[in-house]
Amino acid sequence: MSYRERIQQQLYRLQPRLPLPDDEAIAHSEALYRYLSTLVASAPVPFSAYMNELLYAPGLGYYSAGAAKFGEAGDFVTAPELSPLFSRCLARQVAEVLQECGGQVLEFGAGRGVMARDMLLALAELNALPERYCILEVSADLQQRQRETLAVLPAELRQRVQWIETMPATMTGVILANEVLDAMPVTRWQWRDGQLFELGVTLRDDGEFDWQEMPPSDPLRYWFEALPDFIKQALPAFYRSECHLWQAGWVQALAAMLERGLAILIDYGMPQHEYYLPERDDGTLICYYRHHSHDNPFVLPGLQDVTAHIDFTALAEQGLDAGFDLEGFCHQAAFLQSLGILQEAEAVGDRHQQLRDAQALKRLLMPHEMGESFKVLALGKQLQQSLRGFALSDQRDRLG
Repeated sequence: MSYRERIQQQLYRLQPRLPLPDDEAIAHSEALYRYLSTLVASAPVPFSAYMNELLYAPGLGYYSAGAAKFGEAGDFVTAPELSPLFSRCLARQVAEVLQECGGQVLEFGAGRGVMARDMLLALAELNALPERYCILEVSADLQQRQRETLAVLPAELRQRVQWIETMPATMTGVILANEVLDAMPVTRWQWRDGQLFELGVTLRDDGEFDWQEMPPSDPLRYWFEALPDFIKQALPAFYRSECHLWQAGWVQALAAMLERGLAILIDYGMPQHEYYLPERDDGTLICYYRHHSHDNPFVLPGLQDVTAHIDFTALAEQGLDAGFDLEGFCHQAAFLQSLGILQEAEAVGDRHQQLRDAQALKRLLMPHEMGESFKVLALGKQLQQSLRGFALSDQRDRLG
């Protein structure tokens, strides 16, 4: 079977009408497939290692290569891509913090640079520009796309933008991470007949990747032992899910870097007691290809995003353990409404823009869209004032 035929079969199983990638994309996917096959040829590897290479292998991984990912032409749409209203409201929360402590903004995972562009314009209107707007971006392709997006800014705003490839040693100000955590590799695990296994990846005789049980690593075993008893006792005889072991080190690095200010983390997910419900017996792992979602991370390598929801209880605990204060937690709709998104939309004078904004507001605020599936967690240091974004709803008590 040729690789093209393999891709055709995979697409047909997912959705018969999904378009076949062009020759260049198929060749790219085949190169990543061969690389991953070599990775697991001699022995299974933990899924976290497979996912890391799948997304970030230099020149080959989904986020390392040059294919369109964001917007209608890509595989998924992020909130800043839907409407400037999202970034303009977020800018109000950023301005509040900068006016208290000064400093800079550091954005992780800036995509095409849309949020950075709209944030800087809004912060200029609010007279709250940061000393610098840093974008941490390791992908040369995405960095170039960001430069093109930000080229429309006035010179006095463009000159504040700086691209970096590693975290600064220290900073004061605001850290932004919108849909960043869900792109970190996750550890997949399986509970079977009273025993914990780590899930790895192997290569079948037919050339397809598949799951393989492995002994749990020490970090996975320690994490599982620390789960509340009521969660473990409710697990059915066969249960699969994931945990975010790589995330903890990232949070610790943020805490070591931020001397004073706020980290705003926005992503889809839920508190721990909802994450590990008995009926959610296959976890939250999900893949996106051309706005079609499915749960098979072993097909279309390099051509689809692979992600998982965030356990916000674990994230909050990691933040507290690292030295942060927990400043707020709520769903995205309440956060944006607290920051005046409806008033912002009403103030738009152009009728056509109002219609476009109305559609975007549905996506951003409705419970069955992004409104409740996306959450906002704020971790701070040495802040005196309460945060406006949690004025309507602060649900920190749900994290316990």
